[in-house]
Amino acid sequence: MTQQSEGVFDAPNEQALLAIAEGLSRCQVEGLTLYLQGELGMGKTTFSRGVINGFGHRGAVKSPTYTLVEPYEFGAIIVYHFDLYRLGDPEELEYMGIRDYFSDNSLCLIEWPQRGAGILKGADIVVHFTVQGQGRRLHWQAMNALGREVAQQWCDALAKVE
Repeated sequence: MTQQSEGVFDAPNEQALLAIAEGLSRCQVEGLTLYLQGELGMGKTTFSRGVINGFGHRGAVKSPTYTLVEPYEFGAIIVYHFDLYRLGDPEELEYMGIRDYFSDNSLCLIEWPQRGAGILKGADIVVHFTVQGQGRRLHWQAMNALGREVAQQWCDALAKVE
């Protein structure tokens, strides 16, 4: 079977967006870095909440706009939710030890990754959010072999739900 390098998920409403995101939590995401791109209000934080809730988190999932990162531990995997919107200079990431977050047992969800250009680890999958009617369109692109493998698992997981 040939693995896809890119595709589209349509989310006509917030529940559909959460379901798409939760599908990612059913994949082998250890070591994965996901860039979440799009304008303000496109659903990047909602998507992150869906992934984190998919792993079993039941508390609030807030955007780490001021703290830059929020960790969520689920046994052997740690999900790091980054929001770099207020990052003044990419060099600030060096001071917070950014490289330590990218490990074999982490999933890194990064909102506003362009603000960390030159410092951030490259993405395995990039998801770009746009408006689609009343909902959102998520165009994803796998950037390497790990990204293609996880993207295939993600598509398969969502196909089982339909």
